[in-house]
Amino acid sequence: MKYPIGTQTLSTIIENGMVYVDKTALVYQLAQKHVCFLCRPRRFGKSLLISTLESYFKGKNELFKGLEMEKLEKDWTQYPVFRVDFAQGGYDVEGDLKKDIDKHLAQWERQLGIEKQIDKSGSRFSDILAEAHRQTGHKCVVLIDEYDKPLLDVLMEPMEAENRSVLKEFYGTFKVADEHLRFVLLTGVTKFSQVSVFSGFNQPEDVSMNSKFDALCGITKDELVNYFDGEIAAMAEELGYTKEKMYAELKRQYDGYHFSEKMLDVFNPYSVLNALSEKKLKNYWFKSGTPTYLVKLLDRNKTNMQEMLRREYECDYFMDYKADTEDPLAMIYQSGYLTIKGYEDFGGTYFYTLDYPNVEVKKGFVALLANDYFKMTNVQQPLALTINKALMQGRTDDLRNELSSFLASIPYDANYQKREWSYESHYHYTFYLIFRLLSCYTVLTEKENSRGRADMIVETNDYVYIFEFKLNGTAAEALKQIEYKGYAEPYAADSRKLFKIGVAFSSEKKNIVEWEVV
Repeated sequence: MKYPIGTQTLSTIIENGMVYVDKTALVYQLAQKHVCFLCRPRRFGKSLLISTLESYFKGKNELFKGLEMEKLEKDWTQYPVFRVDFAQGGYDVEGDLKKDIDKHLAQWERQLGIEKQIDKSGSRFSDILAEAHRQTGHKCVVLIDEYDKPLLDVLMEPMEAENRSVLKEFYGTFKVADEHLRFVLLTGVTKFSQVSVFSGFNQPEDVSMNSKFDALCGITKDELVNYFDGEIAAMAEELGYTKEKMYAELKRQYDGYHFSEKMLDVFNPYSVLNALSEKKLKNYWFKSGTPTYLVKLLDRNKTNMQEMLRREYECDYFMDYKADTEDPLAMIYQSGYLTIKGYEDFGGTYFYTLDYPNVEVKKGFVALLANDYFKMTNVQQPLALTINKALMQGRTDDLRNELSSFLASIPYDANYQKREWSYESHYHYTFYLIFRLLSCYTVLTEKENSRGRADMIVETNDYVYIFEFKLNGTAAEALKQIEYKGYAEPYAADSRKLFKIGVAFSSEKKNIVEWEVV
């Protein structure tokens, strides 16, 4: 099987006999709309979607032989198509974005025989669309790939205002030229608010969380079985797994994205194709690059994922989300590092809960969070092996020694603000990040029962560890709270060995000063 890894052009995939997961029935549905916006994480197939729509609207019916589109489309009208791909450029130098847009406009003007008479990009583009409509007798199609990259490249930098202004003028075309437009699609990783780049024309229809288009990008379980069952069997044989276990491992590693309340499971296509090609389970998507804007946001906001994942969010927050440097949650969700994991109706008000989509993302993103929070590199490397062994073997003394050693290694001056050492929440979050790095275990924070919330519970195959933390208190006080609040009661019939651990920290010594286990 030929895998289209790094290939984002429909014609290249079809003509070279590469595997193509047929999304054309959904593409046809999308193409019946007018002006749309789609947000999906990077490397999720947005560029291939744009290429498929381009081929469809150009009437290239030979590329759709045997696909669902062949049954749905009979006319194959050839529309004038204008495509812009911002993913290929870098826009952190003054004037570069305007030059790139002007280059596209000049090329289209030459093709249509238009003599440039004005400088404003929006007005030039409007004239281009009107002339193309006049010459062909068909309304125009505009496809914008990674529309937000010029802003993400300069997020929180002085250049952001310039790029925002340039895009606002360019996208304003779609209001002025509406009568000349058959279809418009903008794709990106994030959604910026109406007052930034979308003002000046009517808001596009956001199909990002429309359940009809959940599977437009990515691979569903049914598609995995229909297209790759033989390849998965071969991968299972290579790794010494049963086929059932191979499916389970692929799901654990790469599945779990949800884009609406329908909760349809979607696999990361980039990771799945790479895993099948190499017959190895590796962190392909995360290692393909961490967006610089995400690192900036984490550093600026000192993002506490423990707090973010504990809350419930009204669905309207995501239906009307926007990229916001003061509230990074939406951007973290849109970028694919968190996804919807729960959906509930409370008297007509709908709420989502969030979590990491899968093991690949959790391991990579928590390591990124830990490196940023502790201002250290490769936090995961010195911790994972030793703490993992201690937890797996029930060696609580070794666990204390490793945790104490790590706390002592944190660079105090380079770390978070000094006052944070005086807050119990800092130590909670430190332990949360450490144990979350060990993705093979269940880590529960602030687990609630009728009498209170346990600070942290770690569950392994053979052991359960219940932690209670006290800052400038005593370990005995922590153990007393575990007993009084009944944190161990849910595990009364559990066959695993239970450890109740009271941990006392000192804000002066910035480390564990007492550790008692029962």
